[in-house]
Amino acid sequence: MKAKRGDWVQVYRVVLEAGERAPQVPEDTAKVPLEMKVKGSLLEDSAVPGDEVTVETAAGRTITGKLVAVEPPCDVSFGPPPPELRTVGKELRKILAGGGCHHEQG
Repeated sequence: MKAKRGDWVQVYRVVLEAGERAPQVPEDTAKVPLEMKVKGSLLEDSAVPGDEVTVETAAGRTITGKLVAVEPPCDVSFGPPPPELRTVGKELRKILAGGGCHHEQG
C-alpha cells in the first residue's frame, strides 16, 4: 500500500546491533539487536513499505526508519484483566451511589 505525506504510518529501525548492547544486559538479550517500532505522520511526499522514511511522532519527534505499515492497527494487549479488577466498576458505582464501602471500619 502506498503512503502519502501526512498518513499515519509505522517505521522500524535497529537501534543497537547485538554486539553493541550494554554489558549488563542478560546474555540472551545481548544476543539480539535492540529494535524500535514507531508510529507517526509521514513527512515524505510518498512511500511504499520497505522505503527509508522520516515520520513526526505525536510527541513532535522526528524519526527515520524503514516503512513497515500504513495506517497500522493499535495492537497493544496487556492480556486479560486480573479477576480482582473485574468487579471494580460495579463496586465503585455502589460506593458513589452512597452504598458505602466493603471494608469494615475499625
